[in-house]
Amino acid sequence: MSTATTPSAPPRRRPATAAERRNDLWLAGILLVAAVISSWLGQIAGFFGDDTPGLGWALLYAAAVTLPLAVRRRHPEIALIIVAVGFFAGVTFRIPDLYVGQVALFLAMYTVGAWVDDRRRATLVRVLVVIAMFVWLLITMFQAATEPVEGGLSTSGAFSPMAAYMVIQFLINIFYFGGAYYLGDRAYATALARRALEERTEELERERELTAAQAVALDRVRIARELHDVVAHHVSAMGVQAGAARTVLERDPEAATRALAGIEASSRSALDELRHLLETLRTPDAVAAPADSTVRLSALPDLVAHAAHNGLPTTLTIVGDPVEPSELTQVNLYRIAQEALTNARRHSGPDAAADVRLRYSADAVELEIANTGRPQPGARPGLGLVGMRERAVASGGTLEAGPRPRGGYLVRARLPLGAGVSA
Repeated sequence: MSTATTPSAPPRRRPATAAERRNDLWLAGILLVAAVISSWLGQIAGFFGDDTPGLGWALLYAAAVTLPLAVRRRHPEIALIIVAVGFFAGVTFRIPDLYVGQVALFLAMYTVGAWVDDRRRATLVRVLVVIAMFVWLLITMFQAATEPVEGGLSTSGAFSPMAAYMVIQFLINIFYFGGAYYLGDRAYATALARRALEERTEELERERELTAAQAVALDRVRIARELHDVVAHHVSAMGVQAGAARTVLERDPEAATRALAGIEASSRSALDELRHLLETLRTPDAVAAPADSTVRLSALPDLVAHAAHNGLPTTLTIVGDPVEPSELTQVNLYRIAQEALTNARRHSGPDAAADVRLRYSADAVELEIANTGRPQPGARPGLGLVGMRERAVASGGTLEAGPRPRGGYLVRARLPLGAGVSA
């Protein structure tokens, strides 16, 4: 079964802004004034002698070649045709303006090349104007060469002054129209490249925001799973202890008291862990740490062995008298060690080695992962460091991470024991 594919739309440059349209109005007004002044001065200078038309015709010519530029970005083809017709008529009927009309015609042709998205139409309009210009130029030169004018250029000789004048006119017009054509096309290509870059930048920004949102959503789902595991652990323990207290309440009050004390400790631990987790979830910019209650600090030797087996020589040192922290603290410490060893194996080079140290003190447990490798060139930080820091914050602790002065990288997490120590 065949599926039809929709052809992608041709690239288009962005529409003209309000500021650019206002600039076109100013440009048309300035050129209009310049064309009137130029025609007036040319009439006073007597460029064409007695054949010079009156100033009223000069005003009409000035308006024809300049005012269409006010809409040159919105209707570039129409503006070019009107300016070209006005320019041809002005030169044919000897309007004494030598410069402003040429500037206006150049701008109009440049604008067609720079602003028309239909490239076939842009090419067709410009080519027709160029052909019309050269046909008109041939006709006027033929008339000038065949009409006897007293004091005009001589036409005698193999390469007469008249022939040289014609060649100069052709060369000037070739460079004039060729320059407008080329610069217009280059401006359009540059505008397309700039717009493609802006669209790609916006797309990457949207993808980055979407990826970040997805990462946050996934991490918060994992935190919710961990929240369920932690609460279930404490609630089940409190249920067992409450049952035991009820059973021995009458014949062994001391045992019932111990069971109730255990219920109290479990409830406090659960509330403390809930508070840390909920504070993490309430922070809108926090990337919540994934959690998994199936891992413990007792699994650190297996993690170290796994890292050594996968190319990162790793040692484990335990300092102090081991104390079993809360479920959440154990999970976070394990995951911090796992992420740090993964980063060391991935970014520190083939000769890296790592050292994991677990220190127990009276009020906290400290995990330190140091490696001796060097960061690979071009490596970029990802979400792993953010995740490790959020894990530490979720347990009420702190995390330090950065290069070591003597080389390598160090990650140190310090998490308080507090009321979360398991009985």
